[in-house]
Formats: sequence, C-alpha cells, structure tokens
Amino acid sequence: MRELTRAEEQVMQVLWKLEKGFVKDILEHFDDPKPAYNTVSTIVRILQNKGFVSYRAYGRTHEYFPLITKDEYSKFHMSSFIQDYFSNSFGKMVSFFAREKHISLREMEEIMQIMEKEVKKQKPEK
Repeated sequence: MRELTRAEEQVMQVLWKLEKGFVKDILEHFDDPKPAYNTVSTIVRILQNKGFVSYRAYGRTHEYFPLITKDEYSKFHMSSFIQDYFSNSFGKMVSFFAREKHISLREMEEIMQIMEKEVKKQKPEK
C-alpha cells in the first residue's frame, strides 16, 4: 500500500463517509471554496490507479467506491508514521506526546487501562 497525498486523502475521507458516489457527490462534501470538478475527477482516477477505489459504469458516468477500508489505511498510515518518526516504538510515541503535554492526565489513564486489558488478553494463562 502506498501513502496518500493530502488531496487524495481528502477525497478518500469523503468516499469512506459516502461508501460510494459520483464525482459531483464527492465535490458536494468539500468546503468552500470547492476544488474544480476536473481536479476531483483527476484525483479519483489517480486513486483508482493506486488501487484505492474502483467504479461501476453507468453509460459515460462512473460511481466510485473504496476498495481499501478506512481502518486498513489507518493501520498502514500509523505503522508508517511510528516507524518514520519514533523508530518503530509505540512507547517512544506515547512518551513524546506525554512530554509535549498533548495528552491529558485523563487520556493517559485511559491509555493505561486499554493497555492493561490488552496485556491480560495476550498474557498466556498459567
């Protein structure tokens, strides 16, 4: 899987929300000033070439739909992010955000609870 550009990701966010749609439907979900119809159409074709979307043809019109789920892309994107910026260490990432005060005490406690549940699930029973 390849990383998406910002513009491609914006189009994918709309398609994930819509589940399927024509270029005009995608365009409606952009804030003003909206990009040009041809711009969105070009981005959708690029996404198709990258294997992120496919389409159903209705005459000369195409209805596009995602081939990659938002969760699949999120997992890929986060793995790549953690590898590139935190030496593939979730601990370093959490530590960075905690030090930079981007995580509140409540959020840190929630993370600890989630981690404790995961440890219990993955720990072999004796």
